[in-house]
Amino acid sequence: MSYQLTNFSGAVEAVIDDNCGISKFHNIVHIMLQELKVKFLAKEDDSDTVDWHFKYKGRPLTLHYNIYNGVSVFTQHSKNNSAVNEVAKYLESKTF
Repeated sequence: MSYQLTNFSGAVEAVIDDNCGISKFHNIVHIMLQELKVKFLAKEDDSDTVDWHFKYKGRPLTLHYNIYNGVSVFTQHSKNNSAVNEVAKYLESKTF
């Protein structure tokens, strides 16, 4: 992992790539759909940021893209930290 951030409640955000464009984000989405078999449940897009919510092994996670900060995976609850780390590790092995 490039690095990991932790919020006040102990939930983690794993940065996959802090310097990538929207095309790499879409490549990551493709890997998640084809190889991790995730189903995206909701999408929030604006001019600078994209958040795609999904479940991985029953755990609610978010794939996040920001034009300034790159791509990351995060959760709202610390009980899902292991799922964040598992997804991040897999994606890093595929995208670098």
